[in-house]
Amino acid sequence: MGDKTPPVADPVSAADRVYDAIYAAVIDHRLVPGTRLREEELAQTFAVSRTLVRQALHKLAQDGVILLRPNKGAMVPEPTRRDGEHVFDARRVVECEVARRLAGKLSPEQRAALRKLVESEERATRSQNKQEAIRLSGEFHLQLARMSGNPIFVRLLEELLPTTSLLMALYKAPGEPMCVAHSHGSCWGCSTPAAAPARRPRCAAT
Repeated sequence: MGDKTPPVADPVSAADRVYDAIYAAVIDHRLVPGTRLREEELAQTFAVSRTLVRQALHKLAQDGVILLRPNKGAMVPEPTRRDGEHVFDARRVVECEVARRLAGKLSPEQRAALRKLVESEERATRSQNKQEAIRLSGEFHLQLARMSGNPIFVRLLEELLPTTSLLMALYKAPGEPMCVAHSHGSCWGCSTPAAAPARRPRCAAT
């Protein structure tokens, strides 16, 4: 009589959880280019139905994070160098505008938040924690976009970062960091009010 039916997980939340996990795995190179994503294995890993896995994969494909191939299933893309040219062109457009808008306008709290990210990225790079360094590098760029106040900039970067990460996995020389942390330091450093008249932040989309 006192038995209660266990709560059923929200299907939308479950699909989002699968989406977020795969997105993060692509960003930090735990899923390398060319990796096949099998619905059955993913369903077992996340303890959800294949229907929910399929929903997550379709959204990931729409956002350009993975490829869905007819009769072949899902896989992590293998972007070409030509794809890289397009991605970095797009990132330069967005991030140079973000840098222009933020020049000399960051609050002390915002500068402190960016400084903390840069220092964490430098520690991860020194300790050769590649996954954490990659995650922090992407978060630095997203944080700047958020500070610009334009949610479209944030959405565009969220769509471009997975392909950027895949390009780095394919074409970056071994041991070379995904981003140069000292250039991140320069970026937030020259966004202080005192630095604004003398310097404009460099917009290096890496």
